Amino acid sequence: MASLPLRKLADGVAVTVRVTPKGGADRIDGLGADAEGRSFLKLRVKDVPEKGKANAAVIKLLAKAWKLPPSAVEIASGDTGRVKTVVLRGEGHYERLEAWFGALPE
Repeated sequence: MASLPLRKLADGVAVTVRVTPKGGADRIDGLGADAEGRSFLKLRVKDVPEKGKANAAVIKLLAKAWKLPPSAVEIASGDTGRVKTVVLRGEGHYERLEAWFGALPE
């Protein structure tokens, strides 16, 4: 994959994710790309997409994977869609996530 689904922000980093709700398990399935070549992190959560349950599962899954408190992970856009932008506020997250993505299996 040519690029990572990361974007530096003035006060943190944004990550593009694509979520499969009711996916049977909470897990990260690696990187993917859409038809235009934009990359995203593929996630699967077992919760249903109603009343914010799947979004809460996404936050919990990413916080655990990135070794951060859930309060540090925010869904900035895509609340009701499968493609979401997740934001981490603060310094150093871009480099940390860049290294984390580098360790993902192909």
